[in-house]
Amino acid sequence: MSVAGLGRAARETVSGLPREFWWLWTSTLVNRLGAFVATFMALYLTMDRGYSASYAGLVASLYGLGGVMSSLGGGVMADRLGRRPTLLIAQTSTAVSVALLAFVHDPVAIAGVAFLVGMASNASRPAVQAMVADIVRPEDRMRAFSLNYWAINLGYAVSSMAAGFIAEFSYRAGFLAEAGMTLVCALVVFLRLPESRPEQTATEKASENRVGLGTVLRDGRYMGVVGLSFLVALVFQQGAVGLPVAMGAAGFTPADYGMAIAVNGVLIVALQIPVTRLIEHRDVRRLLVVSSLLAGYGFGLTAFAGSVGVFALTVCVWTLGEMINAPIQTGLVVRLSPVHGRGRYQGVYTLSWSLASLVAPLMSGLVIDRFGARWLWGLCAAVGTVAAVGYGALMRRMPAEADGMPAEADEMLGEEERGSEEARVGEPSVARTPGAPEAGVRTDAEAAAG
Repeated sequence: MSVAGLGRAARETVSGLPREFWWLWTSTLVNRLGAFVATFMALYLTMDRGYSASYAGLVASLYGLGGVMSSLGGGVMADRLGRRPTLLIAQTSTAVSVALLAFVHDPVAIAGVAFLVGMASNASRPAVQAMVADIVRPEDRMRAFSLNYWAINLGYAVSSMAAGFIAEFSYRAGFLAEAGMTLVCALVVFLRLPESRPEQTATEKASENRVGLGTVLRDGRYMGVVGLSFLVALVFQQGAVGLPVAMGAAGFTPADYGMAIAVNGVLIVALQIPVTRLIEHRDVRRLLVVSSLLAGYGFGLTAFAGSVGVFALTVCVWTLGEMINAPIQTGLVVRLSPVHGRGRYQGVYTLSWSLASLVAPLMSGLVIDRFGARWLWGLCAAVGTVAAVGYGALMRRMPAEADGMPAEADEMLGEEERGSEEARVGEPSVARTPGAPEAGVRTDAEAAAG
C-alpha cells in the first residue's frame, strides 16, 4: 500500500465517529500515558524496597485479584449507576490509592494498597467498553474499539520509556505522576462526557432488573466466547510473564527482552489502523480462528528462537494475532450483550482477562521450572489451537457475509434483547451524532456492517 493509500485509510478509519468518543479516547490515552504501577511494581519492590521476588510475586497476584473482583462489580455499577459515575468513582479511587502507594512502607500495607489499586483501576474497564457501544453506531464499533486499543498501546509505549527514566530518579515520583494523570482522566470525563446509558421505559427497567449476573452466566453462547477469550488471553499474557523468564534463563539480558518486546508496541502503534481497515469487512469467524492460531503458534515458534532477532520475529507473529483479535473480540462481546445489560456482560468479559493475568504467571512458572521453556511454548501452541477450534465450532451456524458480520445476528442476541430493541425504536438517544441510530437499535445498517 502506498503512502497516499495509508493516509487515506487512516482518514477513513478516524472519520465519522462522534465527538464523545474522541473525549473518551483522549481519557484512555492520558490514562495509559501515566501507567507506572503495573509496569514497575516488581522492580520497585525488589530493587528500591529490597523485598524478595516471592513477595513481589505475591503483591502482583493481589493486584490481579483486585482486578478480578472489580471486573464484575464495575459492570454492575455501569448498568445501575451509569457509565459516567462509574468512571468517575473508579478513576478517582485509582488516583487516591496509587498516591497512597507512594507513601506506605509496611509490607502488609503495600500488599493491601496494591490490591486496592488493582480493584480501582479495573472497575472502569466495563464502563468504558459499554460507553463506546452506547455512543458509537453499530457499523462503526469495530473501528472505535480498534482505535481505543491503539490509544492504550500508544500510551503504554510512551509511558514505558518515560517511566524508565522517572524510576531512575524516584519511584515515588512515578506513582504520584500516575495519580495525577488519572485525576486528569476523571476531569475529562467530568467536563466533557455526558451519561450514555440508554434511557429506559418502566418495562425496560423491570427487564434490566432481570438481567443479573446469573443471566450472564446462564448465557451459554456468551460464556463460550468468554471461555475462549480466557484461553487467548492466557497465551497473550506470556509475552509479559513467560517470555522474560525464558529469555533470562537462556542467558539473555533484560535489555534484550526489552528490545524484543518493544516490537509488540511499535507494530500495534504503526499497523493497528491499516489492519483494522483490512479486517473491517471480513468474516468474523475466520478472523477469530486465524488470530487464535497466530497467537498460539507465534509463541510456539519461540521454542526455536536463539537470538534477539528471532525472538523479535516471533513477537511479530503473535502481535499480528493480537491486532486482529482485540477489536473483533470486543465487537462480538457487544453484539452478544443486551442493551441494558452491557455493563454486566462487559464485566464478565473483563473477568476473563483478569483471571488470565492470575493464572498465566503460575502456569509459566510451573511449566518452565518442571519441564523447561520449550514445553511452555508448545503448550501455547496447543491452547491457541484449542481456541481456534472452539471459535470455529461456536460460530459455525453464523453465516459469513462479505462485510464480516453475520446477517443473522439476531440469533445471537436472544429473544429478550430483540424485544428490548424493538421497544426502543423511535426513542431519543442520550449521546449520538445527528442521523445516527440509537445505541442497541437493530437497523439495516447494523445487519450489513459491524
